[in-house]
Amino acid sequence: VTHGTKLEVAYFDQHRDQLDENLSVAENVSPHGDTITFNGKSRHILSYLRDFLFSPESARAPIRKLSGGERARVLLARLFSKPANLIIMDEPTNDLDIETVELLEEMLLEFNGTVLLVSHDREFLNNIVTSTIILEGDGRVTEYIGGCDVWLEQQRKARLTSTQGSKEKPSTPGPQKSANTPTEKPRKLTNKERDALQKLPLEIERLEKEMADLAEAMAGPDFTQKTGLSHSEAAAKVKALEKTTAQAYEQWSSLEALAEATADSN
Repeated sequence: VTHGTKLEVAYFDQHRDQLDENLSVAENVSPHGDTITFNGKSRHILSYLRDFLFSPESARAPIRKLSGGERARVLLARLFSKPANLIIMDEPTNDLDIETVELLEEMLLEFNGTVLLVSHDREFLNNIVTSTIILEGDGRVTEYIGGCDVWLEQQRKARLTSTQGSKEKPSTPGPQKSANTPTEKPRKLTNKERDALQKLPLEIERLEKEMADLAEAMAGPDFTQKTGLSHSEAAAKVKALEKTTAQAYEQWSSLEALAEATADSN
């Protein structure tokens, strides 16, 4: 692990252990006064907490009276009030309603820094992340460009290739069909499909490189100045690339299966 310089880390704990039960919502988020600095601007704490769906009355309520979802929103408000360039999140969507998850996604997409998160929420991961780190087993850790669905599609493709490569002919012949029994042969690939089968691996390689380059650029401090894209626009572009890549993998897999079936029938 190589640490960058001047790291300022903020941590989201799924067990909410950072909250003081004896303090109010506002006191937990802003313990040193009624104002906070957010995105370089001074804001009153009650105004800031409205962004996290707290009314002035609930903002003054003690933490011990809050539900699990409300406690999560307090922790999010506290998290984003801190000056940080690295946010670490442990199951951030636990206990959150849909409205709060959408709020969290919006704030993370606008966050000008790095986010490391663990989550079982695949849709949330696909909406947010630009790369996925997988614990492969046997001490292997691999980073894949794109969200969870792209990685799953790559795994499916790898399993399919492995299964097809390990097929063996049966040691004893099965029942023989009558010579008069008609057998339905799989159709042959069209010229267009054969052309696609040759070009798809290069197209997938190009798409994955584009995702990798965009993810690398998003990690840079001057991303917006260089590209003219906001982080939310770039994340949307990554999501579109992930979808296109997954579709390309699926098409390639289908055409390969059809080509092999045609070859076997001959």
